[in-house]
Amino acid sequence: MPMAAGDIERLIRDAIPDAQVTVTDLAGDGDHYAARVVSATFAGLPRVRQHQRVYAALGSRMGGELHALQLTTALPPGRRTVSETNSE
Repeated sequence: MPMAAGDIERLIRDAIPDAQVTVTDLAGDGDHYAARVVSATFAGLPRVRQHQRVYAALGSRMGGELHALQLTTALPPGRRTVSETNSE
């Protein structure tokens, strides 16, 4: 059974309350989505840990109800990532 974009947004926001979440249905089938998640809680985390936090929020739905998710994570404007901090 396909998953609604609103359900994806809700699950992510429940786990990451400050998240700004944008979900786009890539194929119109409720199975293939792109999500952009912006959160200050990603500060200091490498990209892979940011993605793991989002996938943890979705739990067992990944690979089941939710077949594919193209994920982009980011910090709010003005915040810096670990790699940007370490390059100075």
